[in-house]
Amino acid sequence: MSKRIALYAGSFDPYTNGHHAVVKKAAALFDEVVVLIGVNIGKKRAFDAEAMRRAIQEALDADGLNARCEIHTGLIADYCRDHGIRWHVRGLRSAADYAYEENLAQINGRLNPELETLYLRGDDTALSSSLVRELMAFGHDVAEYVPEAVYGELGMRNEE
Repeated sequence: MSKRIALYAGSFDPYTNGHHAVVKKAAALFDEVVVLIGVNIGKKRAFDAEAMRRAIQEALDADGLNARCEIHTGLIADYCRDHGIRWHVRGLRSAADYAYEENLAQINGRLNPELETLYLRGDDTALSSSLVRELMAFGHDVAEYVPEAVYGELGMRNEE
């Protein structure tokens, strides 16, 4: 029997506890989860992708999850086909998320008919990367919204 690998992709700019909760759920369902930082070359990131990859991997390892983090600049459907991944996990916070994700799932399905999109319910519907960035811009502590390793990467860990 082949290994059941799922992909969970996003910009993760930054990776939040909401993202981490989805990975935990996916890790319970699959043999391995690839957390893929999708880098859109047309957009400027707030946080360095490689530094975020290392922080995410540290968070995954700290929780003993059967997951690894990678970076990709191409299409999700192509990445999954090239790596034998048949499941694309997406986290949903609201009905609006569903409508947006369904459009992407249809396009991904056309590009890679073997790819199945699986939706997992998010635990904290208010939490998003953009919210974390905005709170940081106004000087608020975001420790409760991101894994500890990511918090350190954001330059906010209290070093004692």
